[in-house]
Amino acid sequence: MKIPVLYIEDDAEIGSWVTRDLTARGYEVMWLTNGEKALQEAGACRLAIVDVMLPGLDGFTVGQRIKKQYPQLPVLMLSARSSIDDKLQGLQFADDYLTKPFHPDELAARIEVLLRRTGEAFEETLSLKHLIVHINDKKIVHRDTGDEIVLTGKQYHIFQYFLRHLGQIMTKEQIFEGVWGEPYIEGDKTLMVHIRYLREKLERDPAAPEIIETIRGIGYRVKN
Repeated sequence: MKIPVLYIEDDAEIGSWVTRDLTARGYEVMWLTNGEKALQEAGACRLAIVDVMLPGLDGFTVGQRIKKQYPQLPVLMLSARSSIDDKLQGLQFADDYLTKPFHPDELAARIEVLLRRTGEAFEETLSLKHLIVHINDKKIVHRDTGDEIVLTGKQYHIFQYFLRHLGQIMTKEQIFEGVWGEPYIEGDKTLMVHIRYLREKLERDPAAPEIIETIRGIGYRVKN
């Protein structure tokens, strides 16, 4: 399973090449151009890379909020501001600070160091109602019974998509395109059938789902 990384950068050119480079190195990059959804996405990631100069909330504020909610999540700050005061401000909460311009090999090396450093302490599980999700092991355990819930590859891919967008209302079009990589055709029942089978495995009562919530007329949502 690819290591999920949250990357927040508003510069389209820099964001594109960093995302391409990290993807080629085997990471799954969730690239945001501002910090509005940072906390929602951070919960399903192993590391956060945050640019300081962001529109709206500045990177320092975003990074501090991520660290407060997820203390074990490594946070790497990026900035063109290289003054010692800026670095010290960032390192008050962040695990590392890298100034622009930087070589992609240096960024990759720093990511690897942070992941190794926090590997043992990082909590690689997510608690959802009666489910314990071991993200890296692709393992789901029913808290009440201790039994492992086995999903098919496509079922887990759909569930993983929800985990990457915890708390967000996702349309059928977004889910289908994100999982199948193809445009959604109105009237196609494929996703609905998969969701039904998924609920039969995950929910205490599939008729009254607690995990995968239907948002009438829009799509679905999984809340933490």
